[in-house]
Amino acid sequence: MANEMTSAAPDSVQCPVCFKDFKSATINGHLDVCLLKGVTDTSLSTTTEESGPPLKKPRITAEAVPPSPGGVNKPGAGAGATFPLFQTNKSKVSAQSERNGLFISKQNATTAGNKGGKRSVVYEAEQGPAGSENQRSQTFVSNGQMLNTTPGLSPRTLLTMVKPLADMLRPNTLEEYFGQSKVVGQQTLLRSLLDSQEIPSLILWGPPGCGKTTLAHIIASTNKKNGTARFVPLSATSASTNEVREVIKQAQNELRLCKRKTILFIDEIHRFNKSQQDTFLPHVECGTVTLIGATTENPSFQVNAALLSRCRVLVLEKLSVEAMGLILDRAVATLGIRVLGQDPECTSSCWSRSNLTDSGLIYIEQKALDTIAYLCDGDARTGLNSLQLAVQAQVSSTRQNLLAQDGSPQEILVKEEHVKEGLQRSHILYDRAGEEHYNCISALHKSLRGSHENAALYWLGRMLEGGEDPLYVARRLVRFASEDVGMADPSALPQAVSAFQACHFIGMPECEVILAQCVVYLARAPKSVDVYKAYANVKACLRNHKGPLPPVPLHLRNAPTKLMKQLGYAKGYKYNPAFSAPVEQEYLPEELRGIDFFTWTPTDS
Repeated sequence: MANEMTSAAPDSVQCPVCFKDFKSATINGHLDVCLLKGVTDTSLSTTTEESGPPLKKPRITAEAVPPSPGGVNKPGAGAGATFPLFQTNKSKVSAQSERNGLFISKQNATTAGNKGGKRSVVYEAEQGPAGSENQRSQTFVSNGQMLNTTPGLSPRTLLTMVKPLADMLRPNTLEEYFGQSKVVGQQTLLRSLLDSQEIPSLILWGPPGCGKTTLAHIIASTNKKNGTARFVPLSATSASTNEVREVIKQAQNELRLCKRKTILFIDEIHRFNKSQQDTFLPHVECGTVTLIGATTENPSFQVNAALLSRCRVLVLEKLSVEAMGLILDRAVATLGIRVLGQDPECTSSCWSRSNLTDSGLIYIEQKALDTIAYLCDGDARTGLNSLQLAVQAQVSSTRQNLLAQDGSPQEILVKEEHVKEGLQRSHILYDRAGEEHYNCISALHKSLRGSHENAALYWLGRMLEGGEDPLYVARRLVRFASEDVGMADPSALPQAVSAFQACHFIGMPECEVILAQCVVYLARAPKSVDVYKAYANVKACLRNHKGPLPPVPLHLRNAPTKLMKQLGYAKGYKYNPAFSAPVEQEYLPEELRGIDFFTWTPTDS
């Protein structure tokens, strides 16, 4: 023991992996063996340990080792899964003390748990450990942030946190994931792939708040529990191409050394331009990373065709009222909030009873939950955060009343009017530059074509209330007046042009009734597409013509000079006003004489 505690000889060199002292002549051979042993331990340990996003600082994750009989831990008893190689300018004393401190902490953690058993898996955030062992067993991470779900935590504590309720209550399993049974139902392809741990590259496309990010985290959580993949989340709004390349480089090393895949989640992937999206192509193709992209925009327009062919597109729908009800029921049950009327003991007389805890009880009306489900427009994030806002407001109001009434505990009731006050219908799903913009204008155009004035008014309202430029709508109405009404009602075009000018003069919101009047007029007007079809036939005729286009007949050409007259320009032209009867004269080129573009059918020949 005394020999072990003596300092190393002056010519000795410390191994940067196990911190043992060796002579200069033997350090190279030992280092090769030690490194290979560390890689082997890494590949074995990855099947039982969770790994989150790559940390910036390497840390030793060696398992605790029992002390040696002499009372001193032997250096290098267990090489870590990740080790700092060749740390420069570090003394042997500091490295040894750091290592001993790490082993002591590991021993304490092991002693605190079940003796002889494995520790429970702990998800750790980048900012550090979650705390004591008892806390760790109930600490989970969502996108790098911790959520403590210790039983008995009061709703007030959760609802007064800065973190949004929608993120705190993000589901971790498919059983808690509501509203997308067509995508992740029991008999769906994705469900079977998720159960077999064979997840392909995916593009999740859907409106805001439908569960795209949540589904990606559920997929990652399932793979992390089985140790088959690591999960790296990035956002295209803040991540750079260099960060993506660094993650791909780490994924290559992870796959080569540990045989473990990497799931790369890119939120708002449509924010990446075409060249940035090309960065993923070779690595998704060869399976280095499994890409999961989330977007609210149509992937056909916003995602590279080459990348789209390498991924499977999953279309998530807007959440129904029933699904929103289930999500809200889960939220109030998790937070311990009671629904007024569902609990047999919870009646109107319970407000006079004093069977309250120190923090008071929180109740909510069923009508309030139904109001949120109907008004959130299928957006779970909006619904949960609106619930949090309403409860927070009532908790804050009651706390002020408590101080004024000697601090006696009171019950808190969230009513329908509290929800309506915090949730106003200003979030109608409408993106002026995205998918919903084109969907609504298409619906308006088709409703006008079908002479359905009520539907046309509805889609007009959806666009204007969603923030659409009224001049854009007016321009589309001008086009419709000529394309679909045409010669059946020639006054429709002046009506539409007048509506456009009026909108330009007075703007919103006064011009909305002008647009409504024009929409109703066009919906009721007779329809004719003869002009539209005839001009389309002219374009088809020009495109399909083989060889040079026929020249303008000489008698139709203008002859302003003497030379042109000598060449025959305007020769034989009959000036129509000079004749009292109709004039027989050809106006089409010789190759097209006799054609009627109103009845002609274009052909490819």
